[in-house]
Amino acid sequence: MKENGISRVIRTAFIIFVAGILLGIFSKWLDTLALDGTIWWHRILEVTDLGNFFSDLAVWLLFALAIALYSPSKKEAALNVFLFFAGMCIAYHLFSILFGGFNPRSYMMRWYLITLVSPILAVLCCYAKKEGVLSLILSAGIMGVFLLSSFAVGRFYLDLRGILYTVVFVLAVMLIYQNWKQLLISLAGGLLLALLFCPYWPF
Repeated sequence: MKENGISRVIRTAFIIFVAGILLGIFSKWLDTLALDGTIWWHRILEVTDLGNFFSDLAVWLLFALAIALYSPSKKEAALNVFLFFAGMCIAYHLFSILFGGFNPRSYMMRWYLITLVSPILAVLCCYAKKEGVLSLILSAGIMGVFLLSSFAVGRFYLDLRGILYTVVFVLAVMLIYQNWKQLLISLAGGLLLALLFCPYWPF
């Protein structure tokens, strides 16, 4: 790789790492903010439930999917997604300890585990935008994960969790879209996977 190429990779990775840190701080700040219904922007936060939304999985999966798909190569996708999750987790954890007065160790272990496997998942997301059967299987898997994290899914039902979660799912569909045939197969396969695995979904 040429030197200017290395510089671009390092610069992009640094920006994504810092973005993860800032979003981790923002997420934990929202989570600890004492809402006052007499303040207009507090009312917006209360109605949208942003504190819980940014502490949930769906929005972070969306960020990771976008980073992976828009990275120039699979290696960069793996690096960028890992650094994004690492920055977010470290910032969220430290903010909890330093300013929240507690250490959510068991909760954060799940997020650190996601961070460790995120490079592999990022590469799989890149393959989901290729052609062929493997691409369809992977894109169906992605849709299944987003259905489980964005909706309340049971063996015989699928219910809304909120408008923000629905927006996340729509954006994920837009990111994974290649053509209508691919999209319909991915959605159908994703729904089937979500219905099959909903009893075992840990989030």
